[in-house]
Amino acid sequence: MADISLHYSSKAPLAGTFTAFANVLQLWRQRNHDRHELAKLDTRSLRDLGLTEATARFEVNKPFWRD
Repeated sequence: MADISLHYSSKAPLAGTFTAFANVLQLWRQRNHDRHELAKLDTRSLRDLGLTEATARFEVNKPFWRD
């Protein structure tokens, strides 16, 4: 008869959790960087991107954790 173990064992049970957390941190850093760069653009550059100053200002003022 086969020996079946119902016990889950892993050498790194939290590896997926750490990877997901690292991905979230990277996303937040990227958003923060992108919003700082957006804040540096002048009116002409914003217009070239199809954005108004109000839209850019709204985006720049969002916290890094908000999409």
